[in-house]
Amino acid sequence: MNPSATGHSRQNPSPRYVELLDLYRRMHAEGEPARDISADETFPGRSLYVHAAPIKEMIDRTGARTLLDYGAGKGQQYARRDFDLADGRRVESLLGFWGVDSVTLYDPAYTPHSRLPEGPFDGVICTDVLEHCPEADIPWILEELFGYARKFVYGNIACHLAKSVLPNGENAHCTARPESWWRPLLTSIAGRHPQVRYRFILETRYRNLLGIKKRKKVPVVG
Repeated sequence: MNPSATGHSRQNPSPRYVELLDLYRRMHAEGEPARDISADETFPGRSLYVHAAPIKEMIDRTGARTLLDYGAGKGQQYARRDFDLADGRRVESLLGFWGVDSVTLYDPAYTPHSRLPEGPFDGVICTDVLEHCPEADIPWILEELFGYARKFVYGNIACHLAKSVLPNGENAHCTARPESWWRPLLTSIAGRHPQVRYRFILETRYRNLLGIKKRKKVPVVG
């Protein structure tokens, strides 16, 4: 799918994009009362921790020194000190673990980080973001991710519905599309940026024959 095929862009996002952006601004300010989650704990950015190690691998592989966290939430992940990664390693901070010079935070729904960044950056990370964006805007958003990157893009995408519910009652994952939808779109847009390495993790939740909830994570790598 060509980024311009839908007729939408950064300068001309879809009406749905504008609507959702307003809802997410409200959630950042008010939290999720239906789930008894305060504003401070709504989209804090801490879901990034499980991706710290694979991001580190891409940093080391490419020699990246500057990063853009696209969809960083409130950015609390960068303030935390002395914590354990999923593999048991204890780190002083994300920046210290990654060994980079800087991380620029961008999140259009959170005022302190809402200013559009001035790139490019060596690496772009985008976790727990794309499934929250309208389908019609996904192509230009992906193009923007790759356009900001000199060396790599890392992201994860949930191919299932979320626990979070928007203030209007809708599920927060508005583009809960299967792996078969995401893969060709990712590879097509990445193909226009051959100098940029990429790794996206597509996550699906399902029940096995015993009714047990399972997760399947499929990498799309280039």
